[in-house]
Amino acid sequence: MAERPDTADPQVPLIRRADDVEYETVDAAEGLQKGVLVGEEHGAPNLAIRRFTLAPGAEVPKHTNEIEHEQYVLAGEYTVGIDSEASETPRKDGEAVDGEEHTVRGGDSLHIPAGAVHWYRNEADIEGAFLCAVPTGDDAIDLVEE
Repeated sequence: MAERPDTADPQVPLIRRADDVEYETVDAAEGLQKGVLVGEEHGAPNLAIRRFTLAPGAEVPKHTNEIEHEQYVLAGEYTVGIDSEASETPRKDGEAVDGEEHTVRGGDSLHIPAGAVHWYRNEADIEGAFLCAVPTGDDAIDLVEE
């Protein structure tokens, strides 16, 4: 398959090179950056794949999103907290139990339901990185006041 310039035609295959991905600071948290690897603007009508980096010492405050998130940890080690009022039955088999914090590292996967309160903290000396697959469309971060 040949590379093509970014277009919004879902019928045309796409290969995006790592150097072509632009990263932006996420306003909700200092030390968090996001790059859209493939999204609606590249012709993907249903799902977006985003890559996040979490700098050493960075904290993402408690927040919710209107859409579910599936995440895959690429590198580093950091803490993820999940408190889901949307879930009536916490899942112990996958370790995700409401209101708990978990240390995640490269190779771990997470499912964060739509509306679940969640947060991140990188206490390590190295950057954390993860992929996030979400439905296309707007995804506002709503901070949770404590």
